[in-house]
Amino acid sequence: MELSTDFTGRVVIVNGAGSGIGRAAARAFARAGAGVLAVGRRQAALAETAAGHPAIVTHPADLRRGRSPHDRRRRCQPVGTPRRSGEQRGRAQGDASRRDHRRRHRRAGRLARHAPSLLARAALPHLRRTKGSILNVSSTYGHRPAPGAAHDAATKAALEHLTRSWALELAADGIRVNAIAPGPTESEALAAAGLPPAVIERSKEDEAARVPLGRRGSPDEIATWMLRLADPSATWLTGQVLTVDGGLELV
Repeated sequence: MELSTDFTGRVVIVNGAGSGIGRAAARAFARAGAGVLAVGRRQAALAETAAGHPAIVTHPADLRRGRSPHDRRRRCQPVGTPRRSGEQRGRAQGDASRRDHRRRHRRAGRLARHAPSLLARAALPHLRRTKGSILNVSSTYGHRPAPGAAHDAATKAALEHLTRSWALELAADGIRVNAIAPGPTESEALAAAGLPPAVIERSKEDEAARVPLGRRGSPDEIATWMLRLADPSATWLTGQVLTVDGGLELV
């Protein structure tokens, strides 16, 4: 069976749609015919995502705060809930202070477990009615350890297991749940972390050197596979984590 990648008449929520993979995914779903609710914390960045794409509606919100998942449910009837992944950055366990440890653990946990759970719960009635799907975004480091990324990697691993558990729990409702695990992908994350340009460039070169295909990925490459996983015609695919990382997980 050939996938149609036709989302006409469907509604898709894309979190983290202000940049990187989230922005690419929002635009890709819109081009495929979906009505897209693009969610993120920065209104200006969301407006840039939606520019030239009338099917994209923006909604600034932070999933870690208040009732934003329920606010989002009122804005649309979701069919899919793709989430973006961040670059894996941090300090080694021995270098982190106790305060850093607590702060990073709480922040990573809220983003990777609490936030998608709240949004999925809010969307569940619509997902049941439309036989929709949930697409989580993990990373290669959700199943491949990396020095200096222990906390982020652990939360991604939790998200992958959450994906498999939800797939079993929601199968009886006809709801598919999958995840995509990108490798190092071009984004604004390193610059947003405040790293100097020289450090960013060296980091990118180091990452590319470790990838068997010899380069970092592009957000559009990841978005292409997000559409395929969420495609309404992929009716027998659930509980899977697809790694798209140029072969990084193999080394």
